[in-house]
Amino acid sequence: MKVKKIAAVYSIIVGVSMIGMWTVFYATGGIPELYTEPAKITMHIIAEFVTAIALILGGFGLIPNRKWGFQAYLLSMGMLMYTLIVSPGYYIQSGDFVFVAMFAIFIILAIIFIVMSYSKRNEFLT
Repeated sequence: MKVKKIAAVYSIIVGVSMIGMWTVFYATGGIPELYTEPAKITMHIIAEFVTAIALILGGFGLIPNRKWGFQAYLLSMGMLMYTLIVSPGYYIQSGDFVFVAMFAIFIILAIIFIVMSYSKRNEFLT
């Protein structure tokens, strides 16, 4: 399988997973900050949803070789890197190191995909 296709699938899966995770957290009452810090968590959730939508669009832009696909993918991966760096802070503070480890794995994967995207950019641009 080509790097571009793997990157596209990764991007779509991560985007859909982000939306799914927040939906489950909300449905199960797993966002106590909605009551303690509503403005802060609302803005965070909006940023996460925008990132997720960008990842999905970027992934779907890569698959049929849309001219905007590679740029959208790179932008969405930058957005993902930001959220992967910021989000673990909550879990570090609460001592939930399973989630911290999960974020560490996702950061490593995102870096690998970004580096591979640049090193194989000819594949992404054709």
